This record gives sequence, C-alpha cells and structure tokens, in this order.
Amino acid sequence: MSQNIKLKKGFDINLAGKAEKKIAELSQPETFAIKPVDFVGMSRAKLLIKEGDTVKAGSPIMIDKLVEDVMYCSPVSGEIAEIVRGAKRKILEVRILADKEVAFESFEKHTDVSGISREAAIDQMKKGGVWPNIIQRPYGVVANTEDKPKAIFISAFDTHPLAPDLNFTLQEDAKYYEAGVAILSKLTEGKVHINVNKDSADFFKSGKAQINTVDGPHPAGNVGVQIHHIDAINKGEVAWTVSPYGVAQIGKLFLEGKYDASKIIALTGSEVKAPQYYKTYTGAAINKLVDGTTKEGHIRYISGNVLTGKQINSTGYIGFYDNQVTVIPEGDHYEFFGWITPTTKKLSFHRAFGLLSFLGGKNKEYVLDTNTKGQHRAFVQTGAFEKVLPMDILPTHLIKAVLAEDYDDMEGLGIYEVIEEDLALCEFIDVSKNDIQSILREGIDLVKNS
Repeated sequence: MSQNIKLKKGFDINLAGKAEKKIAELSQPETFAIKPVDFVGMSRAKLLIKEGDTVKAGSPIMIDKLVEDVMYCSPVSGEIAEIVRGAKRKILEVRILADKEVAFESFEKHTDVSGISREAAIDQMKKGGVWPNIIQRPYGVVANTEDKPKAIFISAFDTHPLAPDLNFTLQEDAKYYEAGVAILSKLTEGKVHINVNKDSADFFKSGKAQINTVDGPHPAGNVGVQIHHIDAINKGEVAWTVSPYGVAQIGKLFLEGKYDASKIIALTGSEVKAPQYYKTYTGAAINKLVDGTTKEGHIRYISGNVLTGKQINSTGYIGFYDNQVTVIPEGDHYEFFGWITPTTKKLSFHRAFGLLSFLGGKNKEYVLDTNTKGQHRAFVQTGAFEKVLPMDILPTHLIKAVLAEDYDDMEGLGIYEVIEEDLALCEFIDVSKNDIQSILREGIDLVKNS
C-alpha cells in the first residue's frame, strides 16, 4: 500500500544560481575520465586496459579485484590517453581521448523485458556497465550481485541545494525508465518503491512499483531518509537504491543493447553567469562547460552539490553519480567581525547573535562561499543535529560512538541506516566545524569490516 510521509525536520539551503530549464549548446570535451574513488567500497581497482588502447562506449575499463564479474565501462569511445596514479601507484583516473562520434559495444537487445529472468538480467547488467548504479544499504557501496534485497528504493526527487529538476533531465527517457523499473522488479522478492513529491508524482509513475509520496524540507529527498520511514533496515538486512538516471540507463541497456552514458548536467551556482543545463556524458571534463560561463574571481568548482559534492579544478572531471556542477566563491578572504556582523546576506540555521538572515524569508536566495566562519574545535552537543535529521536516531550520540569506536553503540544508534549524505546537513550546521561525513564513513567502514 502506498504511503504518504510528511516530514517537518530539516532545513532548505536556498542558494542563488538555480539552473534555468533549457539545454544550451556545448562543444563536447576532448577527454572523459572514470575514477575509482567514485565507487565507495571498491577495495582495489584492477585495470583491463593500458595507455594507447582503443575502446568503445561500454568497453570494460576496470574491475574490483574482490568482485571481478562487475565491469566498470568506458562512457565514450576513443583512446586511453592517460592513467593517473597517486601514492603507492593507486589509480586515481583513467582518461579517455574521445572520438567525435561515439561508437558503442553491442549487447543483447530486448523488445520486451517482461520475459527476462533474474539471472539473465543480472548477467547483462554486470557486463554492460550499469550494475554500479545499484547501491547497497547498509554501507552505501556498490551492491553485491549475490544478495537478494528485501526491497529496492528510488528517490524520484532531489532536495539538495540547486539540485537539477529530474522531470526535466529525464523527459525524453520515460520508456527507458519504465523498462528499468521492470528489470529492477525482477531483482527483489519484495517491492520496488518509487518515492515522489508533488512535483514528480505525475512523471515517475510505474505499474511495477509502489509509489510513495514524501513531503518536507531537505533531506526529504535523500533515499536513506525515505527508507527509514517506509521499511527501515535492521541488522542483517539488505536494501538496494538506484537513482532515476541509473534506472533509465538500465532500461537503455536492455531496449537499445548499449551502454549509453549520455546525461544532462546542470551547471549551477552564484558564480555562473547563466545557470542552465548541458548534454554530455558521464565523466566529462568541465573545462568546456565552465569556459566563459563563469564569473571572474577566485571560485570553487564542485562536482555535485555543495553538501556532498567533491572539489575539482577547472579541468577536472564530473563524478560517476553526479548530475550537476556547482560554482561558488572561494571563502579565502578575511571578514571583520566575521560571523557576528549584523546582516541579512548570510544564511544560518542558528539565529546567531546579531545575525539577521532569518528575516529574509523562505524564498530569499543566498550567495554563500566556502568559508566555515571558524576552525575545528571540541565537539559540542547542541541538540541541533536532531532538529534537521528526520529520522528516529540520535546523530550526536552516533558520531560520539564512532569517535569512541564503540561498535555496540554504533549498531544500536543506527549506523546501518545512514551514509554520508544523510548527515551532510548536520555538518553544515555544526558549530564545532567537524567533518561529520568523514567521521561517519570511518564508522561505517569499521562496522563493515568487523
């Protein structure tokens, strides 16, 4: 039975620079990259290619040494231009010099996906490069093909700051999305849950899934929050999650017989002259995207959103799971009296002394930089975390348990239900300036490997 969930806890970060709903022309980048660091939980990447090799879109590039049957594939066709390594020869990036016309590897086509068996579907997904779209809860890692999840969850809307409109970016992929849902329904003995809000309810329909409505401020769009309220994960249970883009990509593999990594990217942020959408491929270099489209000054480029994205430079590459690039000012200037200066231009969850930002109204857009307005200090228990996390867990106590490496408390306090994005808002409002997301990942890894 469909559920209607209304959340009151949370906090919307309303930034300036939301993308206008139009797709601008883009001269495609010369190079694209696939980065092992994008795939959380990958133990050690093993390359299947070498510099100078020619590949097609869908050609295997690497595997995880512990899961050798899942292929991580090239998003475009071309030549392997460079393998970038870090300390101890760790693979950081595999860069591909792209052809002008993308050539695809061929996989089996299906005009009707209803007759495909679970085993055949998994086998094609592993070979066809789309399996990494399936993320396992707990731990937030690429799903194990041997598991049978109790349910699969799809969040059909995104409440992160300046998030792209999924109705707009997937408007031409409706049939692929429907086919992807049908394939996913074969992978679980439970239900496929599609969680929508009022804006996405009409577009993301499916007769193969249970449609749940979720309403509330960020992080209402986080799939972990939705799982908590629909069918919470207990110790020993496994659920899978897939993004709407990943669902459509799975559908394309079966209907078109190819690994199609094309995607529509939102270029957002206050330092973008005309925020809008661009069509490119997974792993694109952002140099063509930001050249001439951003303002002058010292700015930061982020692959993803400001809460959970990763910093890249102006020649960096878009992450595998990211559908937006955010450009904001670099917070490297000194400000007299800093945070306590009376102003309506700053945004804060806390009504700090002298801070008048809360007088701006809910629709006011803010230009924020990367300055944290303070340095790391002792962890302070303020009770604020519990006001922005709409889950029946105690995030402050959970983080303290991680810092103490108390395995029993970590399990009892909900470590199986959360990953970094679920506590990213806690980090934003943290007066102690702690890296909450990194601390949480350390705790997840401790429990996972225990």
